[in-house]
Amino acid sequence: MNKLQQLSITALKGIGAETNASLNSLGILSVGDLIEYFPYRYEDYRLRDLAEVKHEETVTVEGIVHGPPNVMFYGKKKSRLTFRMLVGRYAVNVTAFNRGFLKNKLQLNETVTVTGKWDKNRQTISLKELKVGPFKAQQEIEPVYSVKGNLTVKALRRFVRQALSEYGEEVAELLPKSLLDKYRLLEREEALKVIHLPKTHEELKYARRRFVYEEFLLFQLKMQVLRKREREGTKGMSQHIQAKDIVEFTKQLPFPLTGAQKRVVNEIFADMKSPYRMNRLLQGDVGSGKTVVAAIALFGTVKAGHQGALMVPTEILAEQHVSSLKDLLGRVGITVELLTSSVKGKRRRELLEKVESGEVDVLVGTHALIQGEVMFKKLGLVITDEQHRFGVNQRRTLREKGEFPDVLFMTATPIPRTLAITAFGEMDVSVIDEMPAGRKAIETYWVKHDMLERILQFVQKELVKGRQAYVICPLIEESEKLDVQNAIDVHATLQQYFGDKWNVGLMHGKLHPDEKDEVMREFSENKTQILVSTTVVEVGVNVPNATMMVIYDAERFGLSQLHQLRGRVGRGSEQSYCVLLADPKSEVGKERMKIMTETNDGFVLSEKDLELRGPGDFFGKKQSGLPDFKVADMVHDYRALETARDDATRIVNSEQLWKDKEFTPLLMHLEETGALTTEKLD
Repeated sequence: MNKLQQLSITALKGIGAETNASLNSLGILSVGDLIEYFPYRYEDYRLRDLAEVKHEETVTVEGIVHGPPNVMFYGKKKSRLTFRMLVGRYAVNVTAFNRGFLKNKLQLNETVTVTGKWDKNRQTISLKELKVGPFKAQQEIEPVYSVKGNLTVKALRRFVRQALSEYGEEVAELLPKSLLDKYRLLEREEALKVIHLPKTHEELKYARRRFVYEEFLLFQLKMQVLRKREREGTKGMSQHIQAKDIVEFTKQLPFPLTGAQKRVVNEIFADMKSPYRMNRLLQGDVGSGKTVVAAIALFGTVKAGHQGALMVPTEILAEQHVSSLKDLLGRVGITVELLTSSVKGKRRRELLEKVESGEVDVLVGTHALIQGEVMFKKLGLVITDEQHRFGVNQRRTLREKGEFPDVLFMTATPIPRTLAITAFGEMDVSVIDEMPAGRKAIETYWVKHDMLERILQFVQKELVKGRQAYVICPLIEESEKLDVQNAIDVHATLQQYFGDKWNVGLMHGKLHPDEKDEVMREFSENKTQILVSTTVVEVGVNVPNATMMVIYDAERFGLSQLHQLRGRVGRGSEQSYCVLLADPKSEVGKERMKIMTETNDGFVLSEKDLELRGPGDFFGKKQSGLPDFKVADMVHDYRALETARDDATRIVNSEQLWKDKEFTPLLMHLEETGALTTEKLD
């Protein structure tokens, strides 16, 4: 493909300076770029039965003009043409804007062919194209490209056809023959022609299948090389951990480990014993017991003669972790200390000296742990909780506090398998997918806003029992743009409703970190019984006494976020409840509420969330770190993604990529595009 990438787009006839500039603005600089500029959708010109057409799909139908066309004028030079037509057993309204001239072409009882967007609810087609007379067989599928400025889709189609006609034979194959044969994939030249000029839907399916696999394989090869470099290119420390010590420690824990916890502990210790540095992501749903796994890993590194560090996003969370770890590790003589910005003066100096001398076995803290003054004697294990809350540089700085410490990232956000493979492809991933026995499932209800009074009465019943409640709102202050409840108004309303009987706290993102910690501390100590908050309470703090979670305008949140919020309750022995106040207008919104009431499994919810929202919205577009695939869709093509990952792992670990001649085009492409450096891994 290198030759076509070097051939300027102006080599094609009819591309002058202006068109060249328009193409350049789309990232099309060469003939190679043009051939690889794929359609983002296709117009389907087959005649179809309206009973099979989905809402808002583009459709072509043939029918008879059933009512006289009517043109209505409005605004300046704006018009709307409407007429009725019979399509089989359907009477359909057709609407066209600013095309009043068509009125003279339409005659009653005449056959016409119409293409447009189908509104299933209103039984209306918004006209795109009209041909007088019966349907004539034409190209079944037309590609639609994203264009800018004066460049039209029609012109771009013409340039693509010209490029394929003149230079198609020079398209180089990337994939080795063994993979093409194994999966019965189209060759690259043929697949490119079909993706731009498909004759049938069946043919298009095979071309798409080829590029889905190619895109995933190229990405996964890059990730697996990164993973191999990270693992083998950086030194690690082989930690001498005795199995009998771990067995003895787990025996004296206040509760038995689940099967999933045992599996994950074994995966972590296998990494820690190896000569390579551990780089592992630990996923576990809210309440699945990640802290216990972290404690066992920290116990292991201390028994091996090293220190451990645990970094968390907030002070109050750090305090809670210290309390838990002292309970679990203190009984076997391991010292656990806390370092946050609140630890000052003489106390801070003494603590830092103890860390440097090795008197402190485990140090827990916020980003204070990565300050230059913090020096460890022999750091063996670094654990970062809610790792997505820290930047890459912060995580790296903590890792570099020791010579080659093992690294474990923990998250309570269940990440769908497809996203974990894609976003964290260079990491090993462990999953705690089993909940401890005896936990009561949180009962979840979806109610409309007109039932608020009954909900508040229900909250009051829980408060009378000595329990506490969270009330979550999407916004801090009133917004003219969104008609949603905001935290400040809700706080005022609840203060008035509950009077002097119960204290109502207020938490939101605009508060200073110290103020947030104070509000949270008062709630965790039951000085306030109701906490009105935005989503800043989503992660972390443990208040076992809280049994009620009320979420206003719940349709505004994604499923994973709703699940994280719900996980703030259900942490004690009492039955807990989550109430979703929502009046969703869309089908997706209704589906989301329904799913929330049906399952408490975060991994099931995360997969559904991915299907409903898409990968960019799951992580938040800015920090998603996800690649933009031209053809592949990691949600719908997840089987191809897993296959490509397995293939890439095998190819990189067996060194086929560097040694086997049939992989040379793939290696060269990866090097040319900067996905790989030319140096071979040792």
